[in-house]
Amino acid sequence: MSNILTEICIAKAKFVVERKQQISPNDLSDLIKNQTAPRGFRAALDKKRAKGQFGLIAEIKKASPSKGLIRSDFTPAIHAHDYEEGGAACLSVLTDRPYFQGHEDYLIAARKAVTLPVLRKDFMIDPWQVIEARAIGADAILIIAAALDDYQMQDIEATAMEYGMDALVEVHSHEEMERALKLKSRLIGVNNRDLRDFSVSFERTYELVGSAPKDCTFVAESGIRNHDDLVAMQRHDIGCFLVGETLMRQNDLKTATKNLLGIS
Repeated sequence: MSNILTEICIAKAKFVVERKQQISPNDLSDLIKNQTAPRGFRAALDKKRAKGQFGLIAEIKKASPSKGLIRSDFTPAIHAHDYEEGGAACLSVLTDRPYFQGHEDYLIAARKAVTLPVLRKDFMIDPWQVIEARAIGADAILIIAAALDDYQMQDIEATAMEYGMDALVEVHSHEEMERALKLKSRLIGVNNRDLRDFSVSFERTYELVGSAPKDCTFVAESGIRNHDDLVAMQRHDIGCFLVGETLMRQNDLKTATKNLLGIS
């Protein structure tokens, strides 16, 4: 685990302890009962691919540890609407507070504004967070292989499945891919960025995808800048992408999303 990832997970463990004291199991149960059913995150990506289109997970992200503030005029509901109008298949919303300036309310607002499935982008270390994710309306959660052991991944995935949610399993090495394939989820996010030195390499992604079973839905994450990057990856059977910073830095998110996808 990289130093920054270790630091984030330690902080997250403390945060989860505090959240459990603030929100009772009954409160979570009541919130879940009032939620609409999960919208089918992987299904939305696969539907785009079946039509010969790119499956874009457009990310709503205010800041990051490495880049600082990314967007000052930050209104999740408006951004979500613009992404949907631009042709995104799904949304990803950062909810981590101290490192990404995210919040649970951002996901709630974004999901209410659209019909797209929404991923809770956070550092999942405890099944309780998955239950909370469903309570705030998330349709999918993220499992970062580098942050968890096999038992933790299985426990978190099982909780997601219990609540009808998809799990996007993020890997960035052959060893992590092997561990991810022990899970039931076949929604695999391949991080183009090495978490140890933050270098970006599409070649690493091509190697990982080429070594995995064909029944997986692969999502390329990080370092994607333009439509040409999507076309290059499509040649290697990668048709789904998670893009955040590149889009969030643009003034017109709807147009930027269309340009990324090659929609005229």
